[in-house]
Amino acid sequence: MPNVRANGIDIEYDTFGQPANAPMLLIMGLGAQMVLWDEQFCEQLAERGHYVIRFDNRDVGLSTKFAQAGMPNVVAAVGAMMMRQPVEAPYTLSDMAADAMGLLDALDIGTAHIVGASMGGMIAQTVAIEHPKRVRTLTSIMSTTGNPNLPPAKPEAMMALMTPPPADRAGSIERSVSVFRTIGSPGFPFEEDRFRERAALSFDRCFHPEGAARQMVAILASGSRKEKLGAVTAPTLVIHGADDPLVPLAGGIDTAESIPGAELLIIEGMGHDLPRPAWPRIIDAISKLTVRG
Repeated sequence: MPNVRANGIDIEYDTFGQPANAPMLLIMGLGAQMVLWDEQFCEQLAERGHYVIRFDNRDVGLSTKFAQAGMPNVVAAVGAMMMRQPVEAPYTLSDMAADAMGLLDALDIGTAHIVGASMGGMIAQTVAIEHPKRVRTLTSIMSTTGNPNLPPAKPEAMMALMTPPPADRAGSIERSVSVFRTIGSPGFPFEEDRFRERAALSFDRCFHPEGAARQMVAILASGSRKEKLGAVTAPTLVIHGADDPLVPLAGGIDTAESIPGAELLIIEGMGHDLPRPAWPRIIDAISKLTVRG
């Protein structure tokens, strides 16, 4: 996979489809490498006439790591956020949004359809707020506004996410499968072999849990986007699972209500993942949106 220098860091990326088609940038979530955008999912989007670009966010995968910043105190950061006090972080979602725009610059792409999942949705929202002229359309999937008044994750989902992964390959894979069994989609079959294969691929590409901790602190330090989302003018689609235990449905509803004219697609039985049987609805909805941009 290719690598470029953008926004002062190295960014690993991959593409699907023809460069002449409308660019679509996929932004993945917390601690997640770009391979969590399944190749078949990307190919199906490309078949709809999009030039699909996926990439590793900073601090994960094969993009630049910020090891010099050290391991943050996530518990202290959560405490500061809950007390409505400033959260110290080596970077914020604004920096990660600038990375995404730097990647487009390096690829000589002026505007793109921006699609983000979970933390990637937060970054995509930040792109729409801070770089509005670069956004053809915005799709925010299983994400939220950062509004502190929204309900939190279910305890078992947060515990699964925050439990440190074992450093060995087998243990890390088992932990990943367990996490997705906890936060995944109760209304769809659990494809254990698929999750296991993807976890193995991620471990073999890069095992770097410190990066996920720094990304978590970046989320906490970035605060609420709710008010600023009111100025977003890009055609917007919000997709959320009705049964998401990690980012409750209220986060998706708040996102849609905060962005003027945003469409909201609620998928029954979907949790905090992208179950394969739901792909047709998700891809159809995204492709219908991109016609408007």
